Amino acid sequence: MASSSYKKYEIRKRDPNPKTTALLVIDMQNYFASMAKPILSNAITTINLCREASIPIFFTRHCHKSPADYGMLGEWWDNDLIFDGTVDSELIPEIGRLSKPDEVVEKNTYSAFENTRLHEMLMEKKVEEVIITGVVTNQCCETTARAAFVKGYRVFFSTDATAPSDSELYEATLKNMAYGFAYLVDCKRLQQGLFGKGMK
Repeated sequence: MASSSYKKYEIRKRDPNPKTTALLVIDMQNYFASMAKPILSNAITTINLCREASIPIFFTRHCHKSPADYGMLGEWWDNDLIFDGTVDSELIPEIGRLSKPDEVVEKNTYSAFENTRLHEMLMEKKVEEVIITGVVTNQCCETTARAAFVKGYRVFFSTDATAPSDSELYEATLKNMAYGFAYLVDCKRLQQGLFGKGMK
């Protein structure tokens, strides 16, 4: 998805503070590889920018271990789920190489905060702001962004390092995020905000 259209939804502008920000890389797994492919380069750029700025990074991995943790997802997706221990459940190799074991958070529903230790991990690092990247723009990324806002985090939502299920839902998410939940950013703005320089 091109990110040029996001500026029409922009209501507020702000740069993240690297001293109090964490990057959340949502569900960049083999199951979503074809959807993630168009944003893979931008996701890697975002990760590298945050590493350079010493920003903590957390990678979520959506997976199910038994029917007890399916929740409504089993019904909603007719049991087409991501099962732990499968190739589909693993991080895309290009992303996996950039992660560390203690940065990976397993989740079993759309929000990265539900039934996980993410909130506690962020508090331990005194995080006040989060940048959202990954898949799916209009599901796990959006739900995590909304949950973060409700928990009191300042949210930055990537427009070129999140991948949607379709263009209309992508546009709807950006409009929703800008209206009530998040500042919109892309790789160029992120680099300018963190380092005061544009993308090469």
